[in-house]
Amino acid sequence: MSTLRYNYFQLSQKSFQNLLALSNGLNRELLGKKLVDLVLLRVSQINGCGFCIDMHYQDLLKMDVDPRHVNAVAGWREAPFFSERERAALEWSELINAIPVRDPDDAAFGRVKEHFSDEEIAELGFVVAVIRSWNMLNVASRNPIPR
Repeated sequence: MSTLRYNYFQLSQKSFQNLLALSNGLNRELLGKKLVDLVLLRVSQINGCGFCIDMHYQDLLKMDVDPRHVNAVAGWREAPFFSERERAALEWSELINAIPVRDPDDAAFGRVKEHFSDEEIAELGFVVAVIRSWNMLNVASRNPIPR
């Protein structure tokens, strides 16, 4: 179990509030709350943020998403629980989360375009950008998972 290195949410209150406002301002209706939380969970898994993994896992369970479905997010490519739309969102999210190590190519963009409008793809980008920020802050500060 980690110990909090520094309390960024108290030390940088204005910036914390601005990031929180951006998080709360995500258009969950446009993409669907479940899809947004699946992406938040997957990106947090990739970025190794235990605090965010726990939070978004719990959020999905509160939405009555089948625990097997939630548990399989890390293995979405093999798991039968995901719709084609969810698969496209998860793939695109993984790709843009990996920038600059990987560059989302035109083929990947074509796959996400089959299921999402340009507005939805832009919003998906903000979902990934927001969770990457939270992941970075929580991992760097070693924000512990609440008991």
